[in-house]
Amino acid sequence: MVVVTDAKSDRDSAREFLCFIESAAGSGHVRVEEHLGDGFVRLRTDEAERRQAKHDIRRVEDIVIELLRNARDAGASAIFVASTRDGSDRLLTIIDNGSGIPETMQDLIFEPRVTTKLDTMSMDRWGVHGRGMALYSIRENASEARVVLSAPGEGTSIRVRVDTELIPERADQSTIPRIERASDGSLAITKGPHNINRTVAEFAADTGRGVKVYLGSPSEIAATLRRFGEDGTGTLPIAPRTGVCSLLTECDSAIEVVHACHRLGLPVSERNAHRIISGSVKPLRPYLTSIMSEIPEPPTVADIFRDSRGLRISPDDLELFSRKLEGAFEELSSRYFVNLLEEPRISVGRDAIRVTFPIEKE
Repeated sequence: MVVVTDAKSDRDSAREFLCFIESAAGSGHVRVEEHLGDGFVRLRTDEAERRQAKHDIRRVEDIVIELLRNARDAGASAIFVASTRDGSDRLLTIIDNGSGIPETMQDLIFEPRVTTKLDTMSMDRWGVHGRGMALYSIRENASEARVVLSAPGEGTSIRVRVDTELIPERADQSTIPRIERASDGSLAITKGPHNINRTVAEFAADTGRGVKVYLGSPSEIAATLRRFGEDGTGTLPIAPRTGVCSLLTECDSAIEVVHACHRLGLPVSERNAHRIISGSVKPLRPYLTSIMSEIPEPPTVADIFRDSRGLRISPDDLELFSRKLEGAFEELSSRYFVNLLEEPRISVGRDAIRVTFPIEKE
């Protein structure tokens, strides 16, 4: 007996067989939606997404930038990056004071195409952001990726563990990037390996003053969070009364520091907690500020006739003003036995016009 079949009936049979496999073993074991013949297949959507996600992350530094972009787009004004090695694993904890994540969404955000950007996407030097694939790509490539702590309006802590034997990182993670200042005062990161340090520096430079980024060890980040909002110099951002970033501000003992760090996903030992309490682990400055400390300010040409708001005083008016000041000084000269050595020096500053009288006593 001869059985005659055609391509369509073969595909129908294949579909029935795939449906049977899926019902018996689960959809996770089925990668193909349809066999098209001659070695061609149509992948299932989830399998295609998984392969794309694998491709999106090439190095640990790719994970760092995606987490930074997520925190920025969540409205964070402060982002804390704790980075450390544990054998071949790179452990990252990213803490921010952004909009936070509801508990019901804290696992769903790692699924493909889940995003808050229904109508908007952002474009920066790293490409389009807002497809709902970044966190999915991270989880597909990392050994661990989870929200440690978050709540709406209270910020977020995300912990990621990466096996660097599977997802490599730059071999040199200690070199600090080189920053050069252009003649117009703008900054550019020009030298240094494209390691985690440079990734954070480039992000901070591109984002600008609206977001402060801190990079250090878990202990250094914990020490910085403990001082969160206490510094009056502006190097530490203002802390809300509650929130993920304020968890360490009320800690008065090493044990309290250890417990708070555990809640945040920061691996801090009791010994280092004592060092944080004693002040031997210093709070960090914003990363870009810390590596800019050796960069000289661009040369400027002094102009005593113009302040930064554009005020101009003509040389003729300045000379007339100087002569009147000389005349007024004569009264002091006769009473207090002081002589004017030269004409008054006048400078126009940002907030004041300053006059100096060079004198000698009789």
